[in-house]
Formats: sequence, structure tokens, C-alpha cells
Amino acid sequence: MAESFLDRIEVDAEKLGGKPVIKGTRIPVALILELLASGMEPEEIIREYPELSPEDIKAALFYAARLTEKEILFAPE
Repeated sequence: MAESFLDRIEVDAEKLGGKPVIKGTRIPVALILELLASGMEPEEIIREYPELSPEDIKAALFYAARLTEKEILFAPE
């Protein structure tokens, strides 16, 4: 199931300079994460971007989780 979430993300040098986006859209994963962090509910994001599905929102979160597993994180000062 986890890998099916990653299938919803694409990285294409011709789309937004190779930034990860939801497959079939030009909506970057980072935008979805920023909207969630600002307090928007998934349903609100989908109303704003109707081409997204609840699974796309979950895929963005899963993608970010996978990235942070592999990165060195720095504690805020």
C-alpha cells in the first residue's frame, strides 16, 4: 500500500524544474505540505484544487515522510 502512494508522485525535469508533483498535475508536493501546515484541512485543499483526491494528499505526506527518513535533520536553534 505504501508504494501505491509513491506511484502518485512524479518527478519530471520538464514540470516545475523537476520538483515532485502529484502525477498528472502541476501541483507540487511542497504546496500541499505548506497548505496542511498552515492549517488547511484536506477537504479544503481538494475544494481549492479539485483535481486532487484524498489519496493524493496522503501521497504527499508519505513522500515527505520518506524523504525525512533519509536526511540529516538539524535541531532548530
